Amino acid sequence: MFAGSIVALITPMDIKGKVCRSSLKNLINYHINSGTSAIVSVGTTGESATLSHEEHGDVVMQTLELADGNIAVIAGTGSNDTAEAISLTNRFEHSGVIGCLTVTPYYNKPTQEGLYQHFKAIANSTNLPQILYNVPARTGCDMLPETIARLSKIKNIIGIKEATGDLSRINQIASLVEKDFILISGDDITALDFMKLGGTGIISVTANIAAKEMVQICTLANRKEFTKAYKLNQSLIFLHKALFCESNPIAVKWAAKKLGLIKYDTLRLPMTSLTIENQLKVEKALMKSGLQ
Repeated sequence: MFAGSIVALITPMDIKGKVCRSSLKNLINYHINSGTSAIVSVGTTGESATLSHEEHGDVVMQTLELADGNIAVIAGTGSNDTAEAISLTNRFEHSGVIGCLTVTPYYNKPTQEGLYQHFKAIANSTNLPQILYNVPARTGCDMLPETIARLSKIKNIIGIKEATGDLSRINQIASLVEKDFILISGDDITALDFMKLGGTGIISVTANIAAKEMVQICTLANRKEFTKAYKLNQSLIFLHKALFCESNPIAVKWAAKKLGLIKYDTLRLPMTSLTIENQLKVEKALMKSGLQ
């Protein structure tokens, strides 16, 4: 459940910006049918930054309800406020989620000791498995391997989503933690190389619209069939890049609507719709990948 292709699920919204339940159900069924390992509900790609605390919890609970035990759900519970992250985490304690994904605190720019105390406090508040999430490009905060190693000694901190795109980090972290500590890529472009170096899988943006392909790539990688995996991944390279032509999840929401997976590509301000120029870029990538 913490390996293979895990989707960082978009949060579909209607034209008024309210969560669209019918599109959410369609997305979940798409991933069940595609063999996706698990769903991350309300992570960065799920627009956690513009959902209220109440909405955040409601989307995770709706995802669990609609998944109906047919696919595992991981709750995004990160915040730059430790108390809020604890509150979100505790809401899902007996909900049925298999664990939590918790991003490094954004905007505050805490020290490494601050990061350690933040994640320690969250982990100590729950029995749920905790996956750390390091994405400095979004948070302005980089959790160093030594800090990850300290946190890995806390029994319910089981792994990390490493989204720096720096492949040297894998060996640095692996050399400091126990062998059962899970290393998951958070960067679609480098994910296959990440898995070749010892990662268990990817929490993927691309999987929102290329679920079967991402499952197949991860399956091949875990079987050590890297020649086949690289060939398939090559067909998605343009798509991996195009989905980040504007801030995530702008492009992937547009693509999901284009492919009929959701009804609207509505985003909440300050996120705005994909520009015409970049629509052409994403559409070209969809065609090159064989999705359209």
